[in-house]
Amino acid sequence: MRILLTGAAGFIGSHLCDRLLAEGHEVTGLDNFVTGSRENIARLGSDPRFHLIEHDVSQHIELSDTVDAVMHFASPASPNPDSPFGYPQLPIQTLKAGALGTHNSLGVAKACGARFLLASTSEIYGDPQEHPQRESYFGHVDPVGPRSVYDEAKRFAEAMTMAYCRYHSLDTKIVRIFNTYGPRMRLDDGRVVPNFVGQAFRGEALTIYGDGTQTRSFCYVDDLVEGIYRLLLSSEHDPVNIGNPAEISILEFANRIAGMFDPTREISFFPDRRGSGDPQRRQPDITRAQTVLGWSPRVPLEEGLRRTVEYFRTKFPNK
Repeated sequence: MRILLTGAAGFIGSHLCDRLLAEGHEVTGLDNFVTGSRENIARLGSDPRFHLIEHDVSQHIELSDTVDAVMHFASPASPNPDSPFGYPQLPIQTLKAGALGTHNSLGVAKACGARFLLASTSEIYGDPQEHPQRESYFGHVDPVGPRSVYDEAKRFAEAMTMAYCRYHSLDTKIVRIFNTYGPRMRLDDGRVVPNFVGQAFRGEALTIYGDGTQTRSFCYVDDLVEGIYRLLLSSEHDPVNIGNPAEISILEFANRIAGMFDPTREISFFPDRRGSGDPQRRQPDITRAQTVLGWSPRVPLEEGLRRTVEYFRTKFPNK
């Protein structure tokens, strides 16, 4: 297939480029490099099947040829308020990527008669009152809180995608991505894996907000990409959770990271950030992915963390 992939230079987008090219497809990657990294896709410049368009997805998209699939992954995704790449620092851009970017990407798919895949997120569930979270759960989201620009952008994007599916009979798919980690994450991403790894590299105490009983479920990026690829090829139109259901507390996770560097590493506790909308529990119900895609995660947490730490050690040898 010929595939348009927005957000191609991002953490997940760049891994998708690798997989799509490995499967024999031709990829047009679109990115404005506000949060994406040229380094993530630099090695693809010599591949004649990869074409790069530097463009803001919130602006009208013009292509010189038709495509068979459109995959919309362009959006800031880091919750770090101190990073210039985080959506708290890019609130308008985040909302435009979810609204105008989704509209423009769907427009390309409609014009080409192409299938469309939207990258949504577990954040549409908010701070969930259902556990684990099934796709049928409507969520518990603060529409005006600090995280709302990301959460509501994705919720709107899902609504628009389903509108195109129902009104225009467009072949659409929606993946709800849960916590994902692996090589090419930024150390200043703001999410827990690069936070803890970065602190461990710098010899700092690992910081936990609250008592550490809050949970996450971590999926290695290769497993995520496998699920997304299967969804792209499927006939499924309803949202599908892709994530690892192995739930772990933040305190236990901190101890595992410390054990990879220095088991005596101090862990510091700070006041709970629930007022920021940070969810207390996160665990996907992946029954639909198992049933319609035949997908389950395969990379154990220990192996995924080993690969991720090795990547950071190679990228930052002096840390």
